[in-house]
Amino acid sequence: MILVPGQSSAEEIRIAVASNFTNAITTIARRYEANSGQKVTLIFGSTGKHYAQIRNGAPYDAFFAADVRRPKLLEEEGLALPGSRFTYAVGKLVLWSPRAGYVDKKGSILKPGEFRHLAIANPGLAPYGKAAREVLQALGLWGQLGGRLVRGENIGQTFQFVNSGNAELGFVAYSQVNRPDRPVEGSLWKIPQTLYTPIEQQAVLLKNNEAARDFLSFVRSDEALKIIREYGYDIP
Repeated sequence: MILVPGQSSAEEIRIAVASNFTNAITTIARRYEANSGQKVTLIFGSTGKHYAQIRNGAPYDAFFAADVRRPKLLEEEGLALPGSRFTYAVGKLVLWSPRAGYVDKKGSILKPGEFRHLAIANPGLAPYGKAAREVLQALGLWGQLGGRLVRGENIGQTFQFVNSGNAELGFVAYSQVNRPDRPVEGSLWKIPQTLYTPIEQQAVLLKNNEAARDFLSFVRSDEALKIIREYGYDIP
């Protein structure tokens, strides 16, 4: 759980957030708090795990998923407010290593297999993991590299596997390595979006909470959209 400093616990807004959006939404939440005086609590995890928690009654006010499917299901199941669902970002998948010059601009490192471990997020829980599987399948490498894959529960854990050296390289969200305040470290391959289904990310309101509704409106403002773009996302 990430607690973003705020003023009043009575005005706390609890937001479940897909791990890839950690950096961007933390910046957005701090900006929102400075403007509004509300307190925002951000709980990060895989989209699939958050979806299961919400279905089991987790007390979240809103959900920022890394796909369209789960927010739509929540809407259909009567667990989200009708008409509140919207696309807040379109994510990008990259193959990344903290080692400079290791990953080439075309991802050819994958084919020789000159590595022991390749990190991906769990394809069943995390949309970025599903996208990574699609890339490997498109390249004809899914079966060949199966024994070398290290699966993170979410894209945040996957990034840590690579950043810590437990895997030499991995499929991560571009937003995790693209920071507005500093250059990308290491080496990466920006994967052509023809190799995987576009990662359209949607948010949905779970409770008729005026403060949460106001926060979602802020996310759609020009100020927040600028932050989202700075972290490497496309916006709708």
